Amino acid sequence: MQLFYTENINKEISLTREENRHLIKVLRKNIGDKINIINGNGSLFITEITEIKKNIASIKIIKKEKKEKQHKYNLHLAIAPTKNIKRFEWFLEKATEIGINEITPVICSRSERKNINLDRCNKIIISAVKQSIKYYKPKLNSPISFIDFINKKHEGELHITHCLDQKKHKIIKSDNLSHTILIGPEGDFSESEISQAIDKNFKPLTLGKSRLRTETAGVVATQTLNLLFE
Repeated sequence: MQLFYTENINKEISLTREENRHLIKVLRKNIGDKINIINGNGSLFITEITEIKKNIASIKIIKKEKKEKQHKYNLHLAIAPTKNIKRFEWFLEKATEIGINEITPVICSRSERKNINLDRCNKIIISAVKQSIKYYKPKLNSPISFIDFINKKHEGELHITHCLDQKKHKIIKSDNLSHTILIGPEGDFSESEISQAIDKNFKPLTLGKSRLRTETAGVVATQTLNLLFE
């Protein structure tokens, strides 16, 4: 199944310029062709092209289907953006393909990158949603400081990954399907940040014996939840 994405859905559907270009110029779709469109919130629209004018397709809705979420757990990753932004973008793509609900870029004391391009990152997520045939788009939040993040209220199990040599737990299957996981920057969380997180009920988490890159840790954490609860 090939999917298109837009949030502009009322009685009619408006695709973005990029989606219109892909539909008309790349795929060579014509009037009368059926296309599948998602809104990122669980709805699949079966539609038909009624007109093409100035490289813009007019589309009518034939049928609407409400899709269930493809994973029953809720995963929120708070992860420090990497110095090399392409590594962070790779994480966004792969985590979306595997299955994730929410991503928060968290700025730590050792973070070398303080900002990200949210528009570009959302485009990468949307592309991964369509490629992996998902109907729910993960929520990407604006960057937030580490201290502000841990002071917010979070539901479910709270975890923090770090490289210090201390006792850590593994994620185990339980009745609680909601998990928030903190993943630090290339230089790891500071000892102070780890202590502050533990004081806020974040439990130190192991992702295995290897020391992982930030973006790798994000993908491993996402896949661990996927395998555990699927």
